[in-house]
This record gives sequence, structure tokens and C-alpha cells, in this order.
Amino acid sequence: MDKLYLIIFYIFQFFVKNIPDFLMNPVLDFIAWLIFVFDKKHRKIIKINLDFAYGKSMEEKEKTRIIKKCYKNLVYFLADFVKNQGITKDELSKKVTFENKEVLENAVKENKKIILITAHYGNWELIALCIGAFFDKVTGVGRALEGKTINNILKRNREQFDIKMLDKQGAMKGMIKALKQGRILGLLVDQNTAEKEGVVVDFFEKKARQSHSTAILSRKFGAVIIPVFITTDDYKNYKITFYDKITPVKSEDIDKDILELTQKQSDAMEKAIRNKPDEWFWFHKKWKNQYEEIYR
Repeated sequence: MDKLYLIIFYIFQFFVKNIPDFLMNPVLDFIAWLIFVFDKKHRKIIKINLDFAYGKSMEEKEKTRIIKKCYKNLVYFLADFVKNQGITKDELSKKVTFENKEVLENAVKENKKIILITAHYGNWELIALCIGAFFDKVTGVGRALEGKTINNILKRNREQFDIKMLDKQGAMKGMIKALKQGRILGLLVDQNTAEKEGVVVDFFEKKARQSHSTAILSRKFGAVIIPVFITTDDYKNYKITFYDKITPVKSEDIDKDILELTQKQSDAMEKAIRNKPDEWFWFHKKWKNQYEEIYR
């Protein structure tokens, strides 16, 4: 299976790097449409999530548009991943702009311990590259892919500009080390978690279990948490927006502190998603832990 994934990747890579620009978008659109047509399983999950999050407050026509856009986002995301292999700072600067970047700049200047949180939203892989290229050294946390060879390709792409990646499994020790070394720690915190790996927060006015590792670290080390999200209107020009920092809290009630810090992260994610819902990766079974029955 690893060899099959590798063959598919190299075919896609050759296509992305060699096809003329005037043909690129139509072909990517066609690939996205094909996946949309044949991937009934994830189409169903996306529709369930949209119905659960928005109910009748969102028209069915808009839900259908978002479902199709999810597949388009995925294909263009993969194409940009290929383009970003070996990218230079100058090339990055031409495709990305920043909003509210002083939120991060001030935290860096003040020598704060910093945890950046984001979601599978927009072209999220670009965020770490840009932080490492233009702000400070970064340690990210991500799940390793099953195929060793294809995972090595992913890892090389992610570890440009003094970026280090930790495998999500057993990452806590490495995260603590990164904060102690003054590295910016970056995590994706939008996925459903197991019972022992998070706390229950409000998300789209529903209960959802979310990872609390960032809250634990923030409380223990006094690290500020900065939500950051990336958006695009044309898959060529991207805007990275930094939200207001979440300051660490430390009272005598540990559980209350952790829940409060995790809820604030959930609120920031929901705000970003509501601003532009067609950029979130709705493929996840986000509410499975608390509402497993909706996915049956």
C-alpha cells in the first residue's frame, strides 16, 4: 500500500510541477469533482456535520456548495503542498500576508512561552512554514502517516525553516522540551478525542470533546495561547490571521482552569469557522465522542 501511495504522489507531483498554468485549475477542479462524486462516505459525514452545526439556519443550497468546496479545498491543498517543497522565504512572502501579526510579534519580543493553535482549516500546512520563516523557530505536532516513505516526504516538507515535528503519539515530553527551549509550539486542536485525551467544551452550541494538552501546558508553564487561521479566495494568495492571545490562568482549581482555557480555544475556532465555513475540513466526525448516534 505504501508503494501505491508513493506512485500516486509522484504522478500527482509530476502533474503539478509540469502542467501549464492555464490548464492547472480546470484539471484540479475535475479531480475534485471526481472525488466528490465517488466518495459517498465522506460526503455523508460532511452533510451530517453541517446539519448538526447549523440545522435549518443554513440553506440546503449553501450546504451543498460547502460540501463541494471541501473537496476542492482538499485537492488544491495537496497541489500547494507539492509546490511548497523547497520553497524560499521570498516565494513565501509573495503568496502570504498577515493580519494582526503584532499579537505574535509582541509575544516573541517579550520572550513569552508561546503555543499556537489552529485547525484543519484553509491551507493549514502553510502556517508553520510562515511562522518558521518570518517569526521564530517552531516545533509542531502531527500524526504520522501509515506509509513510511510517504510520511518521510511529508516530514521533509514540514521541517523547512528550522521547524521540528513531533509524532502526536507520546508528544507531551517533546512539547515540554520545546517550550523550555523557547521554541514556538504549534498544534491542531479541532479533532474529536478519546475520553481520556480531552475535556468536553461547547462548540457550535453542542458538546464536543477537545484535546486539553495545550491548556495543561499553558497553565503549567505560563505560556500564552495564540489562535491563528489561514484563508484564501483564489488558492494563490493566502491571509494568515492571528486572534487575540489567550492568557494562562492558574487558580487552586486545576480542572476549572483547564476547562476555561480549552473552551476559549474552542470559541476561537468556532469564530473562524463561522466567518468562512467553507474552509474548514468538515470530513472529521467532530461530535462522535458525545453524539455517536448521528454518524450511524
